Amino acid sequence: MPRRTAGTRGPSCKNYGMNYRATGHFPPLILDDIRGAQKMLSGVARVTAMEGSRHLSELVGAPVHFKCENLQRTGSFKLRGAYVRIAGLSPVERAAGVVAASAGNHAQGVALASALLGVRSTVFMPVGAPLPKVAATRQYGAQVRLHGHVVDETLAAAQEYAQETGAVFIHPFDHPDIIAGQGTVGLEILEQCPEVRTIVVGIGGGGLAAGIAVAVKAVRPDVRIVGVQAAGAACYPPSLAVGHPVSIGSLNTMADGIKVGRPGDVPFELVRELVDEVRTVSEDELSSALLLCLERAKLVVEPAGASPVAALLSDPKSFRGPVVALLSGGNVDPLLMQRILTHGMVAAGRYLSLRLRLTDRPGALATLLGVLSVVDANVLDIGHVRTDPRLGLTEVEVELQLETKGPEHCAEVSAALRDAGYLVMD
Repeated sequence: MPRRTAGTRGPSCKNYGMNYRATGHFPPLILDDIRGAQKMLSGVARVTAMEGSRHLSELVGAPVHFKCENLQRTGSFKLRGAYVRIAGLSPVERAAGVVAASAGNHAQGVALASALLGVRSTVFMPVGAPLPKVAATRQYGAQVRLHGHVVDETLAAAQEYAQETGAVFIHPFDHPDIIAGQGTVGLEILEQCPEVRTIVVGIGGGGLAAGIAVAVKAVRPDVRIVGVQAAGAACYPPSLAVGHPVSIGSLNTMADGIKVGRPGDVPFELVRELVDEVRTVSEDELSSALLLCLERAKLVVEPAGASPVAALLSDPKSFRGPVVALLSGGNVDPLLMQRILTHGMVAAGRYLSLRLRLTDRPGALATLLGVLSVVDANVLDIGHVRTDPRLGLTEVEVELQLETKGPEHCAEVSAALRDAGYLVMD
């Protein structure tokens, strides 16, 4: 597919809204727009840290760095685009207020950006949105309205509110001002890691990947941009295959930050021309990546933010280094974090769940625990079943939840139990 290099001259971000209303089409996004956004964000958005990962560097065979947007104000990169978009509104538009729809990160970005710019904001969130995200959005100053059970319903309600009240709808990714703001991450990556050869970034609607691609390809066209989507919500592969955005019917992923059913029209064209590859990762790979970020890098990252790490873990030798993996956000609900970490440990072979049968007699359980002790398996939970009709009169079924050291240790534990004469069910 032919690719173009983004130019370095053109209209400022501030003019996009006027041009769109007049022509129905957005002008192309260029490097100067992103540099202008960077100046606008000075003193507003943090220049987030770049941290090395020794573990991933060893796997890849080249330096791997994390760009830590999970440490950005509001906990994600979303503040960048939201601030640039709202700052570019006319006085009349600002007076009308803004409205947005989001399950979390965009909501908080719009809320804080509006507060900093003195603009009234209303944010629609799904009824089931995590309470910490709802509370944070309110604390940043937005009026929160809970509506719908899926983001599409919430989005429709926000757009209806905009039509009824005249408030300006702030789309999470489908606007050049948003993309220009997100593209400032790309400029920071080039400044912090000038030797970078591959940038890996998660993709939902495409605003972040598009902005980074415009910024980086204009300065360093040799840098490879790899986008990553959750396999259960991958709208870009089929869209790229047919050459235009298409909707996918089913969305099933824990990575709500990239859980988008259709690419944005504006970012799609930029991703299609400038992003070199889009990969998908499984839920197991996302869980393992989040666990790695927490254990090895001491960084709290949400599943969407861990998607680049998941891609690196799944096929480390396919990336040319030095590599920068963008950790796009760290807003994860504590209850979800608990489930994800458990899932990640299972995927990494760190948990083993077994059912086995033994004779119901005094000392039988102690004997079983002795076998587990010899192979150094840590018992997390144990349960007994005595009343199942499948069991004989002298049998008891035991369910074990064990903490192990990896797949090889799991196999060692199972083998030791079978060698000791136990019937291991699964």
